[in-house]
Amino acid sequence: MTKILIPLYEGFNLLDVAGPAEMFSWADGLGSWEIDLVAEVPGPVVSINKFSLNVPNGLPATIEPYDAIWIPGGDPNALDRIIHDPSRIYLGFIAAQARQAQWVCSVCEGALLAAAAGLLDGYTATTHWAFYPYLSTYFPDVTVIADYPRFVVDRNRLTGGGISSGLDEALKLVELISGTAAAMDVQRGTQYYPNPPVESSIPSSVSMPDMPTPP
Repeated sequence: MTKILIPLYEGFNLLDVAGPAEMFSWADGLGSWEIDLVAEVPGPVVSINKFSLNVPNGLPATIEPYDAIWIPGGDPNALDRIIHDPSRIYLGFIAAQARQAQWVCSVCEGALLAAAAGLLDGYTATTHWAFYPYLSTYFPDVTVIADYPRFVVDRNRLTGGGISSGLDEALKLVELISGTAAAMDVQRGTQYYPNPPVESSIPSSVSMPDMPTPP
């Protein structure tokens, strides 16, 4: 049984969680990967677009090993609250959990939480394109890779770009843990062959997002 831990908070990005969880559920046969959700406050946890997930388990006091911890992005106000929490409840939890995980993963602005917890110091990483200036300015010990890749692997750190990038990143995690053939099975099972009806590009110049500086 492969075990993935996803710690939620109010205002998380729904696709950062639901899309990868769907990918994981198809790996190695349905039910072979266990996805555990935990939350700062047990009960209904509302995403940034107002969908609610019922998460009965809070952040456990006892840390147990997982194959991967998956840190989602979310509402900048939620990120600001977590980063500036003097008790560092969420950041302390993901830092402790990361020490027991084979893989430490973030998607979208989840990289900001990982960086604030010290989990990306000395690593190369990516995040949502709009938060590149924030990550590179306020976390100088993190090397922010150029050209906005969908995901980046640096040793046992796997970081993803914005929101939908989590699908590619999740498929990569399946490959890293279970092999290429397993990842190809997931791709077929989920019919993940993207062909969007429009084509745009990331802006050539990105300004700093409106978020306070880290403490």
